[in-house]
Amino acid sequence: MAQGDLKSMFSNYLEQESAFKNKDALTPQWKPDEILHRDQQIDDLASILAPALKGNDPSNVFLYGSVGTGKSLIVKHVTDELKTVAQNEDVDLNILYINCKMKKVADTEYRLLAKLAEQLGEDVPSTGLATEEIYNRFFEALQNMNGVVIIALDEIDALVKKVGDEFLYNLTRINDDLETTKVSILGISNDLNFTEYMDSRVKSSLSEEEIIFPPYNALELREILRARTGEAFVESALKDGVISKCSALAAHEHGDARRALDLLRVAGELAERGEQEKVGKEHVDMAQDKIERDRVVETVRSQPKQSKLVLYTILDIIEEEDEDEIATGDVYSRYKELCSELDVSELTQRRVSGLISELDMLGVINAKVISKGRYGRTRQISVDLSQNIREQIEELVEEKFYL
Repeated sequence: MAQGDLKSMFSNYLEQESAFKNKDALTPQWKPDEILHRDQQIDDLASILAPALKGNDPSNVFLYGSVGTGKSLIVKHVTDELKTVAQNEDVDLNILYINCKMKKVADTEYRLLAKLAEQLGEDVPSTGLATEEIYNRFFEALQNMNGVVIIALDEIDALVKKVGDEFLYNLTRINDDLETTKVSILGISNDLNFTEYMDSRVKSSLSEEEIIFPPYNALELREILRARTGEAFVESALKDGVISKCSALAAHEHGDARRALDLLRVAGELAERGEQEKVGKEHVDMAQDKIERDRVVETVRSQPKQSKLVLYTILDIIEEEDEDEIATGDVYSRYKELCSELDVSELTQRRVSGLISELDMLGVINAKVISKGRYGRTRQISVDLSQNIREQIEELVEEKFYL
């Protein structure tokens, strides 16, 4: 595009009337005036944390539910209200919040403790100290507090999978040595089976209470979107059926409110880019394709080299043989051939099987176990991706391996 055309495009954009009034209202960070369809979870969490207002340490509590079921929103809502009451009543209460999935913030045990200590006012370097020293600094910072400290660890399952569960055991036992401060753990997990993989000693020390967040149904998602629409869009910006379509699509995909909001926001952006006055159902279809494409491609882009090669092998076999499903044994045979052609060190069949499981867990492929009677079991692999997404993935891998 010529420079003059670029200036013209920006000028036209400024003159164009936007369908959006406040796009932030369609983001997960937005805190609505009223949180819909989570009254029970709000009441349960509030009753568990309330003893902190009398100086008693609340029970450790874990919140479980799929992505987009309102866990983080409810934690922030309840703890904000708790802090307000504590300040008004002059109660000693500190609430620390960490997202364990954030890189260079809580992706290692050291960084997690450094960040927690920092929130307590301790000046700690993000790297460089011995693990024992960082624990001592964190412990000293807690000693200097009074009353209750609630440590909210969002997406805690991501950190446990990376570094193990020993740090959780240490956090739960820390109360035994503190004199004037009491610590309580509030964990938020997308994995409903999270604690099943923990050491029994850790599970015992947690003695946690649990709050389950079920997926939203289509009707609940529709009401959530309608409430946000009034904040996000100018009046009459949406055509009939747009909200219902976003709700139905998100309900079909695990009742994810975040997904529903993303669909509506991206549909609005696409309509705006196309200089359309109103957002229609066709824009929702376009948004669905764009979000899925971006999610899958970015997921693949972040995978290790060998994982990309295994995925490329799967796509190559499916395309060449024009089959809906292929067996894992066929994948390994072709994978070894590719490694030989590319002069890449090949992994064992067991490790390749592990990579296939990881790709399945990420939603990039589908791998289901099939029983073959006395011949044992095998896994059949299928790929439910559009041709456009497949081509982008193949280009990504070819660029990596210079195929």
